[in-house]
Amino acid sequence: MPMHEAGQADRHSLGMATRRAVLGDAHVDRAEAAKTEFDQPFQDLITEAAWGHVWSRPNWTQRERSMVTIALLAALGHCEEVAMHVRATANTGASREDICEAMLHVAIYAGVPAANQAIKIAKQVFDEMDGKGEQR
Repeated sequence: MPMHEAGQADRHSLGMATRRAVLGDAHVDRAEAAKTEFDQPFQDLITEAAWGHVWSRPNWTQRERSMVTIALLAALGHCEEVAMHVRATANTGASREDICEAMLHVAIYAGVPAANQAIKIAKQVFDEMDGKGEQR
């Protein structure tokens, strides 16, 4: 196997391990089961780049990455991704207080409507996680 393919395989394995650690086996298993020939290149890209490169770096903890990721997703209005990453806080160690603080930053730096929407989503997800809301 050429060197770049070996490195890519290592990055994919590392990415998959990190992805499972953050999002949980059930989520990743569902995503893998839903993968088709059409979206396999995209799935490989996010596994290798987002999870194998960025999330696997030693410079920040998973807690720190979780807070930043949720803030960025909220600022950009990516509601489904906000919900997914709020659920992942059960694995990353980011607390509800951490997410509250991140939303205050979103409100100031990205706008109150973006933070308001993300807070609504976070509250729904926290209710689900606490067994109080509709499970997704």
